[in-house]
Amino acid sequence: MSIFDDYKRKTVGSARWAERARAVMPDGVTADTRVFEPHGLYISHAQGTYKTDVDGNAYLDFFGGHGSLVLGHGYPKVNAAIAEALSHGVQYAASHPMEVRWAERIVRQIPGVEKVRFAGSGTEATLLALRMARAYTGRRKILRIATHYHGWHDFSASGYNSHFDGQPAPGVLEEIASHTLLIRPDDFAGLAAAFEAHGADIAAMIAEPVGSHFGVTPVSDEFLQAGAELARRQGALFILDEVISGFRVGNHGMQGLLGLKPDLTCLAKAAAGGLPGGMVGGREEVMAVLARDSAHKVLHQGTFTGNPVTAAAAIATIDEIVERDVCARINALGEHARQSMNALFARKGLDWLAYGRFSGFHLMPGASPHESDPSRITRGEFARPSPKMIAAMRMALILEGVDIGGRGSVFLSFQHDEGHIEQLVETFDRVLDRLADEGLLDTPAA
Repeated sequence: MSIFDDYKRKTVGSARWAERARAVMPDGVTADTRVFEPHGLYISHAQGTYKTDVDGNAYLDFFGGHGSLVLGHGYPKVNAAIAEALSHGVQYAASHPMEVRWAERIVRQIPGVEKVRFAGSGTEATLLALRMARAYTGRRKILRIATHYHGWHDFSASGYNSHFDGQPAPGVLEEIASHTLLIRPDDFAGLAAAFEAHGADIAAMIAEPVGSHFGVTPVSDEFLQAGAELARRQGALFILDEVISGFRVGNHGMQGLLGLKPDLTCLAKAAAGGLPGGMVGGREEVMAVLARDSAHKVLHQGTFTGNPVTAAAAIATIDEIVERDVCARINALGEHARQSMNALFARKGLDWLAYGRFSGFHLMPGASPHESDPSRITRGEFARPSPKMIAAMRMALILEGVDIGGRGSVFLSFQHDEGHIEQLVETFDRVLDRLADEGLLDTPAA
């Protein structure tokens, strides 16, 4: 039987739930990233490094809650903190001590953050940060890097996915898109030209510090530092979107490793304990636009901002990451995983590359496993793998009891170890053979 047929046979229960979902939700999903043909997995529970679907199939999980679960599933100290918070109530419609303790930890750990305002998600955090930048500077335009993801709101939709030319995404007003300036990753000349032509009207430059989606398209440290410096010279703000990288790359975020102090920082995912939540932090002077006595007061409300249950999970997560030096361990494991995968590709004579930094990797068919220059990926010298092959690969991995990210990406957690990496490599060995046998190990799409 084919990979496709075996998948349908193994996931009958998920197929039933998908049919019910399509009757009440567009595409049967609550986020575009979960669209998967013929249907995605429906998970009943998860613990440690495994998640189990409604058919009872267990999967070694390298998706990691879209990168949010730095400590893995069901981490005991985090679960205990959540249970304790739940026992006191889930919504007070008032301030509470837990949000103060949470904010104190963010200020203590993240270099560019002097004050914090909580939000409901990473998307809400970037939306608020961009509005604050326009209010603080009195300017209109936002400079961003094409393909970097800053949420799905109107001010970040242009320049993401197919909208690389800055044209409005469907449903986004042209007037909004016209104030978005796009540059390619590591295009130093384009960066300088954007500030030269529009510097007087640029409110902020915003960037993901590791590159789009935790480095699918890498961006160099030097490019970020150049952007921060040009923004400073031109009177614009520099916003670092550390929604993924915060508390995943290091105890002080990517800005701590770079020696940067951005004007504003956006955090979510691990910084929110893997629960719904987000925040904007930054220089006190900039954060003051949220204060009630500000001449340019930025309105910000939120029923679930600083939620006590999320705060409890976040505090427990941050404390564990810092006290146990979690990032150093998972970063070392990430390097081991990349080396092990590239050794596999070399043994099989495949021009595939596992690349990235810190606690994960991405796959680039068509690049040599000995490739060591990430700028070649940034410049687009390698064609991206075809969606058909990536889907077939993920499906074949699922059949072997392993799940990875939808783009062929891997996120590691504190509960993974070298044995899990060995299992991942051995599984890939079998999957690559099966893809070849079924004629699916094709050349990347141009």
